[in-house]
Amino acid sequence: MFDGVCNLCNNSVLFVIKRDKKDLFRYASLQSEVGLQLVRERGIDTGQVDSIILIEPGVAYFTKSDAALEIAQELGGLWKLSAVFTWIPKSIRDVVYDFVARNRYKWFGKKDACMVPTPELRAKFLG
Repeated sequence: MFDGVCNLCNNSVLFVIKRDKKDLFRYASLQSEVGLQLVRERGIDTGQVDSIILIEPGVAYFTKSDAALEIAQELGGLWKLSAVFTWIPKSIRDVVYDFVARNRYKWFGKKDACMVPTPELRAKFLG
C-alpha cells in the first residue's frame, strides 16, 4: 500500500512494477477503500505509517524501511545488495525513512487525487 497522492510514492510504485519480473506485487493506495480495509484489519495506525506498507497475506506486514527493504529484496539482481541495510538497526533506518516521508510532498510534490492506473497496469491494483 502506498500514499496515492504522493508523487514520490507513485513513482516508486511504477519503479517496482517495471522491475517486478516475478509479478509478485499488487498495489492499493492508503486512501482507497481496499487500502483502508487492509489497514483496519491489521490495526495499523496511519497517523504513524502513512507512506508504505507491505502486506504478505497470511504471514506478516512490514512498514517504513522494513517494507522498502523487503520489496528491494524481491526485485532481485543488484537490489539484493540492499540487504546490507538490514544490519543497521530499524530505529536508525526509520529515522531516515521518516525524515524523507515528512518532506516528500515538499520535495516531490503532491497530486490532488490518487493515481489512476493505465488499462495495462490495472490488474496490478487491488479494488
